[in-house]
Parts: sequence; C-alpha cells; structure tokens
Amino acid sequence: MTTQSDDSSPNARSHASRQPLRAAMIGLLGIVLVAALGFVVFLSKLRYVESAPERKADGIVVLTGGSSRVSDAMELLAAGYGKRLLISGVHPTIAASDISRSLQESQALFHCCVDLDHSAVNTRSNAAETRRWANERGFKSLIVVTSNYHMPRAIAELSHAMPDIALIPFAVIGDKWRDEPWWTSGATMRLLLSEYAKYVAAELRVRLADLGIDLTFDLSDQPVLAPPRRPATAQAN
Repeated sequence: MTTQSDDSSPNARSHASRQPLRAAMIGLLGIVLVAALGFVVFLSKLRYVESAPERKADGIVVLTGGSSRVSDAMELLAAGYGKRLLISGVHPTIAASDISRSLQESQALFHCCVDLDHSAVNTRSNAAETRRWANERGFKSLIVVTSNYHMPRAIAELSHAMPDIALIPFAVIGDKWRDEPWWTSGATMRLLLSEYAKYVAAELRVRLADLGIDLTFDLSDQPVLAPPRRPATAQAN
C-alpha cells in the first residue's frame, strides 16, 4: 500500500523555508557580478598615459582637486589649444594672485586669458558653472582637464549640462599611476572604488534626468581642503 508524501513534514517545511534565502543569495551574487563587470568597464574608460588633445578647442576648463591639473591646463593654453582657460572649483578664500604666484612662468598668460570660478563645490556644479562660462564666451568646444580617474564622471556631468558643446578630454596622470600599478596600492584601490560609486550615481542621475526624473542626491565631492601654506586652488573632485 502506497502513501502520498506529506507536504507538511519537517523536511518539506525546512526546504520551503530555505527558498527565500537561496533566492536572496542568488540575487546578491547577481548584484556583485554586475558591479564587478561595471567596475571593469569603468577601468577601461581610464587613460594611463598622458597624450596631447586630439584637436584644438575654443576654450579649456580644468576641474580643480588633483595635483598638476592647473599647471597642465596652463601648458595647453600656452600651446594654443584654446583661447581662454576656466579654472573651476577654486576655493573661495584663494585669490587670483595666490594662483598667479604659483605659475611664475605664465604670469602674463594667466592675467590675460584665465578666468576663475569660485562657486563650484563638486563635479555637478563644475558642469553648471562651465556651461555658464562657455555660453557667455560663445564657445562650442572645450578641452576638459582633470585626473584620469575623475574623467568619466566629469564627462558624464559636462555632456549632460552642455549637450551642444564638443568635449575633448585631457586626462592628467598622477605620479602614483606612473610609479606603480593601481592594484598594488590600497590607497589607489580605495580611490578607484570610491570614484566608481560616484560615477555610477552620476550616470544614474543624468539618465533619469533625461527621462524627466530629477534626483537631488549627489555622492560626489565635498570641499575638504582649506587654504594650505603654499598656493592651491582645490575644492575636492
């Protein structure tokens, strides 16, 4: 005589109770895999060797926050890659004379052809102030100068703010990137992971904005540098 299985047996109940946990683990694994793949794609967008801009532009904008960004932008201006330079994200307590003193070889060029933006405090406001500056000047193309790890997010924000202006990236490569592979440095790895999270948040926000959904969250930068002893310009990016 055969008996039918009892779905209310302890084994059946135990199996049923594990189903949500298994589904959650599969979902979590999927999220981790997608995030890992996205990080690989993010890394593929980075430049690891400095190279001259592909062409000249009407203007140049440098987003402060990293070493040698401003000096590299001044070199591009001196080489004729743009008519004027905007330094965006200058700390409110830093005067033009402070920056000028740190650029001894470019004094005349600085006083004739450089504009300062003291309003921007993060990459999103960098984009807004750059749009205003470019529109006032009638510029239709810009060379964007920032650190290589910051460039994907900068381009995402700038292209969203100025869809009608051509953007030409010039990625600044820091000394640490030249001296050692990024995966051998814990500090560089943390920087990249942090920047990747900010980039994903920026991409999500601008894509939703294109659909008419305005999100106000911003994982991007907060001002972290007070005026140091030697002239500097930075608000963090």
